[in-house]
Amino acid sequence: MSCDGCTVAVAGATNPGIEGLLLGIIPTMPKVILHHTVLSVESGEEFMKPMEDAWHGRLEDPYVIVAEGSIADERIAARTGGYFSAMGSTVMESGDSAPVPTATWIKRLAPGAAATIAIGTCATWGGVPAAEGNPTGSMSLMDYLGRDYRSAFGLPVINIPGCAPQGDNFTETVFAVFLFLQGLGPLPSFDELGRPAWLFTETVHRGCTRAGYYEEGVFAHEYGDKECVVELGCWGPVVNCNIVKRGAINHMGGCMEAGGVCIACTMPGFPDKFSPFFKAPPGGIISTTASRGLGGVIRRLRLLSNRKGNTEVRWDVLDAVPSGWGNVEAPSIPLKAVEFFYNKWQHWGVKAPGRPKGTEERFWGADRPGTSSDYLDNSSAREDVRDGR
Repeated sequence: MSCDGCTVAVAGATNPGIEGLLLGIIPTMPKVILHHTVLSVESGEEFMKPMEDAWHGRLEDPYVIVAEGSIADERIAARTGGYFSAMGSTVMESGDSAPVPTATWIKRLAPGAAATIAIGTCATWGGVPAAEGNPTGSMSLMDYLGRDYRSAFGLPVINIPGCAPQGDNFTETVFAVFLFLQGLGPLPSFDELGRPAWLFTETVHRGCTRAGYYEEGVFAHEYGDKECVVELGCWGPVVNCNIVKRGAINHMGGCMEAGGVCIACTMPGFPDKFSPFFKAPPGGIISTTASRGLGGVIRRLRLLSNRKGNTEVRWDVLDAVPSGWGNVEAPSIPLKAVEFFYNKWQHWGVKAPGRPKGTEERFWGADRPGTSSDYLDNSSAREDVRDGR
């Protein structure tokens, strides 16, 4: 019950890439033999044989199963003699061939697997196929196997959500799990829902390139604006995901980085609890209003500090900026007063930059040829510089 988007994402992983796992060229990693409905070159009975061998305990090596897509309630389809999702077929006593539901294969293979991994939001939480009103009774792998499920190596279901997930999130987690399964590393840290804790602890907002605008109370009015997109329907402040930090593919892109909003596709409540998409979250009204009030003050104070830090000490002394690109306005009297007290506070109890009073070095060029005529004509400023004032 999936769209194969997770497969596409994993095929684009780079750190490590799926090729490294398949070729066995990654240090400490075993060579992985992949059986996949899309990526395998085998078909028919040849494709199904490894699964049959795993079910009957004939495989020589440990195996890991990865579920992509939600698990349909096949009891609903069976009422009318049908099925929702199947893989391979079996011969009935009557001699007829009947498809084997994917749910049946999971029930057969999960108990003997070294690890059982759910990739993508459909497999981890049910996702779109399990949305309100669906006719299939779809559920997540964790819901299907139950709370007490443990793999042959004692692991509960490992969940890597996302619609589609970042491929690197999957391959990195597989890498860490394989180290553990071989006894070469500790069990990776997972949260209470089986997500890799090092990847899904922080919210989207904390790593978002637009978060600074939210803090200063500045929000986008339409798509294409550079500011925070919370008021356009972004759920990033409450969603556990690293999409902006890591990027979508090859560490580039990501929803907010590309100008979109976060629709919470990594969350267990997706999609129902975050619908309708592209509408500002109700709670956002409170937080954005508060952000506008406090952020407006913070933004203006930072502008003052930015203005102070955007001038050389020399320019402050000469009260002029020698830029040919444009006219730089001189600071106003109130701004100078703020800067004076700010500077005193900044260096309170510490030594200010420069040499002790009376031994200050003169600016280079104050009495040498080759300096600008504007500077040389300003004799009073030159005397101030020489005397360290």
